[in-house]
Amino acid sequence: MPLKTAVEYIESLRKLKLDLYLLGEKVENWVDNPIIRPSINAVAMTYKLAHEPDNKDLATTDSMLTGKKVNRFNSLFRSTGDMVSKVKLERELGQRTACCFQRCVGL
Repeated sequence: MPLKTAVEYIESLRKLKLDLYLLGEKVENWVDNPIIRPSINAVAMTYKLAHEPDNKDLATTDSMLTGKKVNRFNSLFRSTGDMVSKVKLERELGQRTACCFQRCVGL
């Protein structure tokens, strides 16, 4: 399976059937909700970076299970270099999205 794009990621969220309540009210269209969408956009940036030629090495790595390219956020650390690359990726994402990626955003 090829790496998902940011658009494919967002569309995959639309397929989820969630009973979501926010501030005591049921949210029907949670993907486009103005409170939730900034976090979705921030995570989508991880997918976008993986497809940018200048950031491909930073945002992707080879899977230790399949040998295929995967998003760095979906891989385990195998070395100190992997950890350093992830921190660099988090910094790049923080600069682009003004969001925290140290477990602050996760979908």
